[in-house]
Amino acid sequence: MDKDRIKGAAKEVKGTVKETAGKLTGNRSGEMEGKIEKSTGTVQRNFGQAKDRLRDEVNKK
Repeated sequence: MDKDRIKGAAKEVKGTVKETAGKLTGNRSGEMEGKIEKSTGTVQRNFGQAKDRLRDEVNKK
């Protein structure tokens, strides 16, 4: 498993927590930071998955 998948998933969770905390406290800035971090984590996780798939395909040959 690629380290980007793990780091990305962690960022997604952290972003979700920030977003929820921002919503609960009415902190729009915190809410937006959470959404951005969650999106960044999703991209990083997807990048890690793509690297894993590519590595698997190369190793098959």
